Amino acid sequence: MANASKDLLSAAEVVVKSCLAVKPGEYFLIITDTEKRTIAEAIFEAGLKQGAEAMIVVMKPRTRNGEEPPKLIAEMWKHADVYVAPTKYSLTHTQARKQATERGARGATMPGITEDMFVRTMGIDYEVVREYVEKMYEAVKNCKEVRVTSPSGTDITIPKGKRSFFKDTGIYHNKGDFGNLPAGEVYLAPPEGEVSGRIVFDGAVAGVGVLKKPVEVVVERGYAVEFRGGGEADALKKLLESVGKREAFNLAELGIGCNPSAKITGYVLEDEKVFGTVHMAFGDNSTIGGVVQAGIHIDGVITEPTLEADGRILIRDGRWLI
Repeated sequence: MANASKDLLSAAEVVVKSCLAVKPGEYFLIITDTEKRTIAEAIFEAGLKQGAEAMIVVMKPRTRNGEEPPKLIAEMWKHADVYVAPTKYSLTHTQARKQATERGARGATMPGITEDMFVRTMGIDYEVVREYVEKMYEAVKNCKEVRVTSPSGTDITIPKGKRSFFKDTGIYHNKGDFGNLPAGEVYLAPPEGEVSGRIVFDGAVAGVGVLKKPVEVVVERGYAVEFRGGGEADALKKLLESVGKREAFNLAELGIGCNPSAKITGYVLEDEKVFGTVHMAFGDNSTIGGVVQAGIHIDGVITEPTLEADGRILIRDGRWLI
């Protein structure tokens, strides 16, 4: 086996043993596409080595984040004990993933994962990531509202309402546990129709990549209504328009990056986890506590944010104060 393959297998063993705690005899489903087979095969080998009833299903890549997988895969997913999904586009915000979670499957999606990212971000101690996630979660879980500002112009206040914050620690050992790998965020689905303000993405946007110019989005009553910033702003707008639904413009998520090993690369799976950043998303939130089904979910990253929870500053200009 080549050195690169050994590196992949070593990272895959972290996924299988540490993050997912795959047990002998468990039905372990690896969902992938034709662009991510190498990573999937490494995870498959690690699953077999662990004694699991491991299997790979390969599909053609989806066309966007949040697009449903084929029905046959969705049906298989419901019967898995544990799963992992390295794919080009995200299956995180799909009804198929949600239904599998509700049936008790535990696991992680890995949208946009690259071999470099896989080796670099899965070779870390996820107990450290979990400590940061838990610290931020404890700081925000009972707040009434969160305000985000940034030097680039973001200024938006998000009420929590009756919604709950969720945590993505990278440790998925219990029935129904779900998150991303690489992991490391605390997130919330804002109450629909209640948020107005300005978001300025200056890090990266899913489907667009690392930003050369900030992208400003004006939000009114929970929906993106204006996009400013040239070609990259136009690209974001077109992505949301591609599904032909007003729901695609719904403010779907507020997330807080908690992974000190992550860096902005243009792949949102890692970008949104970067320590000291905040990300927000538009589109579907039905899989994270909301009620909007949009068939798309697009995240953007804000660098050097200031984050306040009920007036208490938790992050100032990208530096944690907790």
